[in-house]
Amino acid sequence: MIALIQRVTHAAVVVDEQVVGQINSGLLVLLGVEKDDDEQKAKRLCEKVLGYRIFSDEQGKMNLNVQQAGGSLLVVSQFTLAADTKKGMRPSFSGGAEPTRADQLYQYFVEQSRQQGVITETGQFAADMQVSLTNDGPVTFWLQV
Repeated sequence: MIALIQRVTHAAVVVDEQVVGQINSGLLVLLGVEKDDDEQKAKRLCEKVLGYRIFSDEQGKMNLNVQQAGGSLLVVSQFTLAADTKKGMRPSFSGGAEPTRADQLYQYFVEQSRQQGVITETGQFAADMQVSLTNDGPVTFWLQV
C-alpha cells in the first residue's frame, strides 16, 4: 500500500463540478492499493501517515504530526501509484488491487483515520476527479508498507 502525502494549506476534490471533499491545513493523501494489500497494511500505513512528523514546531523544525498540528486529511484514491514503470513507455497496472478490494481497503484506511479523531475528507473512489492543492513548503513524501 502506498501513500503519497503532501502537506497543504488547502486541498479540494471536485467531481462533476461539485466539491466532494476539501480541507484547509493538513495532508492530501493520494492512496494506492496493491494486489497483496490487506487490512493490516492499511492500518499500519494509516498509523504512519498520522504519526509522520512533517509539521513545524515553535522552532520551525518538522517535529509535529498532523494531529499535533491540528490538521485534517483529504484522502484520494490513486490507482496509478501502483503502476510498474520500469520497462517501456507505458505503465503497467497489473500490480494494482482489483477495484472492489481496492475500494474496501481505501474505505478501511479512511475509517481508521476517523477513529483516531482526525477530520478526514475523501474524494470519490473510481471517479474522474479534479484535485487542487496548495502544497505547503513544498513538502511531499512517499510512504509505503
